[in-house]
This record gives sequence, C-alpha cells and structure tokens, in this order.
Amino acid sequence: MIRMKNLRSSSILFLLLLISYSGFSTKLLVPMDSDQANHLKAYGIAFWSLERDVEVQWLLNYRGGSFMIDAYKEIESELVIRGVTYETIPDARAASILLEISNPEINQDAVKLEKAPKIAVYSPKSAQPWDDAVTLVLTYAEIPYDVIYDDEIINGNLHLYDWLHLHHEDFTGQYGKFYGSYRNAKWYQDQVKEFETTAARLGFAKVSDLKLAVALRIKEYTSGGGFLFSMCSGTDSYDIAISAEGVDICESMFDGDPADPNAQQKIDFGQGFAFENYQLSQNPIEYEFSSIDGTMFHNRAGQKQDFFTLFDFSAKWDPVPTMLCQNHETIIKGFMGQTTSYNLKYIKPNVLVLANNKGIGTAKYIHGEFGKGQWTFYGGHDPEDYQHFVGDPPTDLNLHPNSPGYRLILNNVLFPAAKKKKQKT
Repeated sequence: MIRMKNLRSSSILFLLLLISYSGFSTKLLVPMDSDQANHLKAYGIAFWSLERDVEVQWLLNYRGGSFMIDAYKEIESELVIRGVTYETIPDARAASILLEISNPEINQDAVKLEKAPKIAVYSPKSAQPWDDAVTLVLTYAEIPYDVIYDDEIINGNLHLYDWLHLHHEDFTGQYGKFYGSYRNAKWYQDQVKEFETTAARLGFAKVSDLKLAVALRIKEYTSGGGFLFSMCSGTDSYDIAISAEGVDICESMFDGDPADPNAQQKIDFGQGFAFENYQLSQNPIEYEFSSIDGTMFHNRAGQKQDFFTLFDFSAKWDPVPTMLCQNHETIIKGFMGQTTSYNLKYIKPNVLVLANNKGIGTAKYIHGEFGKGQWTFYGGHDPEDYQHFVGDPPTDLNLHPNSPGYRLILNNVLFPAAKKKKQKT
C-alpha cells in the first residue's frame, strides 16, 4: 500500500514536471502599445486566464502595459479566436524583459495578477447593456459580471463581490434631476413608479431613504476592502448622498415634502469620499446636482478643446495609480455626461488626480482609499460618444477596439487581481 502511494506520488511529480517543461518553456506576450489589434479584448484574455488559475504578469509601462502569460495552447487559441495580437517568446526573452524593467532607472515594473475578481454591476434589471459604458465594455471584452440592485444590497449580498461598479445612478433620490425635461415622458414616470414600489417593498417610506441606505451599505463594503468604480452621475450623486445623511435635500416633487431650507449648512463633507465645500443645486428644474460637476466649463470650451491628459506615476513606487493609468495614449479625447468632470477646487486634498484637462481646469479621473478599500471616479458617460443623449443608439465597440478611454475602465476591472501582491509588499 505504501509502495503504491509512493509510486503514485512519483508519477504525479513527473507529470507536473513534464507539464512544467513543455508548457512553460515559452511565454505569450500580449503587447498593449500601438501594435495591438484589439486592446479591449486583450483584457478579456487576461481575465479568462486568471479564471483558469493561470497567473498573468502585467508589465507596467512596458509597451503600453503589456501582459505576459505562460504559453498554454488553450490561451493561444483564445487569443486567435478573439483577434488579439500576441507574440510567442522563449523563456530567455521573457527573463530578459523582466530584468530590463527591474532596472531602477527605468519607470517600469511587473505586477502579478493572481485571481480573477468577482464583479458586480449595480444597475436596474431593466437597463440594457449599452445604457452604461462599463456593462458595454465588459460584454465586449467577454468579462463576466453579475447585475445586482437595491434588493441584493439591502439583503447583504455585497460581500460576495470583489469589485463593484455603480451604474449612472442618482443616489440622492431625485430621479437623476430629469424632472425639468422628462417629467411627462413615460419612461420617467415608469421609473418613478418602479422605484417607489421597490422602496415600499423593502420597508422605506421614500426612495431617497432607500438610496441612502444602499449608499451606506456600499460605503461599508468599500471600507471593508472592496473596490468601487463609478462614472458620470454615479460619482458625485453618491458622494453627495453619503455626505447628506440625515438631511432632506429633495423637493416635494421627488419625495412628497419640501427640502430642508438649511440643507446646505448641514452637509457633512467629512463623510464623503472625494469632494468638499461644494454648493448643492437646490433648483429641482436644474439638470445638475451641485457645483462639483465641470460640464459647463466643457460646454464653453467646445469639443475641439476637450482632451484630458493621464498623469505619469512611478511604476515601482506608485503601482496603484500606474496600473489605473496604463494606456497606449496619454492624451485622450474628452466626452460629456451629466457629470462630465470634477471642478478641481472641490476635490479633497487627499484624493489622487489621475487625469485632468489643464486648459479647462477640471479633473476627469480620480482615485482614493477609504478604510481598507479603494475607489475610482471617472467623469463622463461614454468614451466614444462625445455627447450622449437619452434614446441615442448604442456605441458599437467593434468600431473602437483600441479605445484609450474605454481602456481606463478595464484597468480598474483588473486592478483587484493585484491586491494580494500589493498587501505583501
């Protein structure tokens, strides 16, 4: 019995060595510079590999933030199927690349991605994938995600996920401030009815009370170590909601009673993640939440002046912002949204600005830590649709496989896979 066990152990060891020798003698290098045919699907390949317990090395600032993966035939086949550019390189070349980027004089580094994060998107079940840039690019890149909404969060399911995206939601309970333009539209009336029904079913007197409860659960999730990503109005409306806890900032057409006339003075900016000292928009007809948003500055400048620049961080000393800014372009065309960007004077001093529009004077892409977790806010609605309107057709990402604006979203999706390494260092 003992002899059989030893024999079996020796066979398994030999098999593992054989697999190691045959499978790891070469690497797959997925370049992310201008040589890449499909940047967006390349992220999907990295995620697909992680799901199969294959470690991925993210080569920060090396050829646009390239990926290096052990050369399995299945991965190579998937690269071909998805139309992703790759190179097969010997181990000696891979070792040479790693040695090269380890040079302290070179602003590059290698980060190991070890486990595919479990992804959730906070979104109404009725929303279509093209209603939100994140769901659009996740679907295109073939990265799996779960859609969750108020029920799942109130019922305590957030702990099941590593990464959470907030659909362009209005967490203040003012229905996106669409009242002025769309209060007679059927879709708006249906949304109000749906939200009120959900709030009542979950035991809340007002939609604003429900959204606050959801926002506070998300805050708790982030504090406990979660990764939060949001775009457009899901950024400032969220920050306003958690800063206005216990303060009625909704007028009667939104919640049935007047807003607190002293709401502005009662805002506790210390409770928010990103912003301070802003002025609330207390006009229910105005399509704006506060003075945080820089949309009017972009309107004045015009599309021809609307470009934002990614900041350059130290890959070895600041790996987190470096990961979030990986790209094949550093100057990226801007795009509008209900919340297009962030007025620099209302951003808290401890918040890291990842990209800004210096000419317009706004930040486009910001990041910070909260408790044990991290969050990223990205202004605008759709990186490949400059001014997206209600009812516009969806963006076809087959026409934009190399979109640098969409790449920033996917940097955030992969970012949690490197968390374990970051904690070790």
